[in-house]
Amino acid sequence: MAEILRGKDVAQEIKDNILSDVEVLKKEGKEPTLGMVRLGSNPDDISYEKSIIRNCEKLGINTKVFENSLEMTTEELEDLLKKLNEDKNISGILVFRPLPKHIDEARIREAISPKKDIDCMHPLNLARIFEGNMDGFLPCTPKSAMEILAFNKVDLEGKNVVIVNRSMVLGKPLAMMMLNENATVTICHSRTKDLPSITKAADVVVTALGRAKFFDEKYFNEDSICIDVGVSLDDDGKLSGDIDYDQVAEKVKMITPVPGGVGSVTTSLLLGQVVKACKMN
Repeated sequence: MAEILRGKDVAQEIKDNILSDVEVLKKEGKEPTLGMVRLGSNPDDISYEKSIIRNCEKLGINTKVFENSLEMTTEELEDLLKKLNEDKNISGILVFRPLPKHIDEARIREAISPKKDIDCMHPLNLARIFEGNMDGFLPCTPKSAMEILAFNKVDLEGKNVVIVNRSMVLGKPLAMMMLNENATVTICHSRTKDLPSITKAADVVVTALGRAKFFDEKYFNEDSICIDVGVSLDDDGKLSGDIDYDQVAEKVKMITPVPGGVGSVTTSLLLGQVVKACKMN
């Protein structure tokens, strides 16, 4: 049976560090404050928003919600972000995505100040990652995968890592983070030939397809370390990762569960970046 890499303990360590940092900031007269920008009333967005507010309250971080109409234009959203950029009381900005189709997301990414870009949308912050600079704001989902590996003392130096995702949200920045730890990285995708032979030969496999239970035991070996980032519903309507957990956990060395794995760390990291922005600004 695999060692289960749960996110709860990782998230708690991050929260403990946030609490210490917030205490110091408040003694200096600084109030870390998150500005959340939401268009419309999507139930998933509202649920996420409420979760963030609850976590912020526990950590001493202030929140301000800027709710707007779904009909808001790109220009209007740019103007709002400019005001938040200039507002000294807002430490970091989070724009809920996906944005409505009529919004030019490329313009919005560039409209957020890189110093307040806690969700790492701005091209400048992404470019820093590709230069090997990990000191700025990082995308929270790939960073969560890295934090779980570090917490569980997985040494990545010289390891063969396969990432099944090539997006700018996850796969590409995660590859840079892995390279920064001297891992040897392969990025796979929907057109990769003979995927099982590639993943089975790897030391660490990160899956992020969003296809429930797609990866069964033929994709792994007995020493595989499996980081499951995928989240979707299985045939029974239950939340599931990309990996067939019940089957694969019997075979591999380490595995993250879904839920309770990578996803449970991301919000803590996001709020840690609010505190970081407060220090910077």
